[in-house]
Amino acid sequence: MKSTEIRELSIKEILERIDNEKTTLVRMKLNHAITPLDNPNKLSEMRKTIARLITELRQRELNDKNNS
Repeated sequence: MKSTEIRELSIKEILERIDNEKTTLVRMKLNHAITPLDNPNKLSEMRKTIARLITELRQRELNDKNNS
């Protein structure tokens, strides 16, 4: 997921996306421990996506705080 796509989401959608991505990451890690994934780089991509979502959420919180 690209940063431009993340900026278009609402706060509620971002929170839902973070939860979904985290559960998917945990499942992928578990599956990778049992049988190796075809592309282990997907784990890294998933972590980066979660970080982008959290960063955008934090940035919006700071903007709301500064504007108030």
